[in-house]
This record gives sequence, C-alpha cells and structure tokens, in this order.
Amino acid sequence: MRVAIAGAGAVGRSIAAELIDGGHQVMLIERQAHQFEPETVEQADWVLGDACEVSTLEESGIERCDVVIAATGDDKVNVVVSLLAKTEFAVRRVVARVNNPANEWLFTEAWGVDVAVSTPRILAAMVEEAVSVGDLVRLMTFRHGQANLVELTLPDETPLAGRPVREIALPRDAALVTILRGERVIVPQPEDPLEAGDELLFVAPAEVEPDIRKALLEG
Repeated sequence: MRVAIAGAGAVGRSIAAELIDGGHQVMLIERQAHQFEPETVEQADWVLGDACEVSTLEESGIERCDVVIAATGDDKVNVVVSLLAKTEFAVRRVVARVNNPANEWLFTEAWGVDVAVSTPRILAAMVEEAVSVGDLVRLMTFRHGQANLVELTLPDETPLAGRPVREIALPRDAALVTILRGERVIVPQPEDPLEAGDELLFVAPAEVEPDIRKALLEG
C-alpha cells in the first residue's frame, strides 16, 4: 500500500518505520521545519508543508494513497486532515489519532474518519483485558460506532474447550476474526478446536455484544 502520514513527530516516524518494515510505501508530511528530518526515516518520502492546506495535499499526490493517517499531536489538525483526505481526495481509508479523549466525539465518519485511535482508551482496554478473563472488552470502535473490535478470553472452565469454532452460536452480525493462543495468531477455521485461555477477537455492532458473551460463556 501507499500510505501518507500527516505529522512527523515521534508517533508519525514510528508508524512510518513499522509500515516500511512491512513493505509499504510511506510519505511523511510535516509542517514544522524543526521536525522535518528525512534522515530519521530515510526510506520514506518527505514533504515539508501544511497537511491542512489543499495545495500541500495536491502537490504531494495524496490522491494516489490507499491510506492516510492523521498522526499529529493536535486533534483539530487531525480532524481537518481527515476531512480533506476523504472529501477532497477520496482516500479509501483514513485513520486518525485522538490525543484528548474528550474530543473523541469529533472523530466520526462525518468528518472523514474511518478509524479513530485513542491511546488512553486502548491502554485502558488493555488493562481491563488483563484483569477480566471471561468479560467482553471493547478495544476499538469503527465507522462511527457501527462496529467494534471486542475481545474475550475463555476462562479455565470454559464449556467450549475442545469444541470446534463452527459450534460457537454467534449472533448474525458478529464475526470471529482472530484467535490469540500464547504467541500464536490463528486465523480461525470452522474445524479449529478452542482451548481455555484463548483470546478471541470479534468485529460486531454494540447491540449484539451481550449475545457474544452469552454464546462464549454458556457454550
């Protein structure tokens, strides 16, 4: 993929390095001269300019990008970049960093955001997940709240132990996307057996989350 990142601070550079290691093409857009340091991520294309300006985005060729990541430390900037990327340049996927949780309500599809990433929320979810085996934990919200990424760890006494994935009586709109087992990441197949301690990740709307929990804990 070709990915544009608005904001070349520590967060933007770290994301760029990870994506480059994954074989993607990355462009970093930075408006502050003191943070314009191409030598820090040499494999990326660097653009010195304001990502909130349509002219900067045009000159950078952002319309050729598959994904735009608004990763600055300013929520107002991230919202504007997201809106421009989606509405003016029809970028297929827009991901935005939320710095202040009080601003999360702004980061919606109406403002061009497909995925909003709030570090405080994710950290809180990770802590909750670590201490709540058997409870359904919401990790991330997609598409203006239309779907969530949720996790549940099967307890030691789970009635599903040894039973195949196909026997989970999931509600219609829920999808099991990954099983984490120790250090393994398993793409679930219908005949794969479940084990106590498995971390199951689902994408589902909020209204069916209680049904997921019931299906997993009651078997």
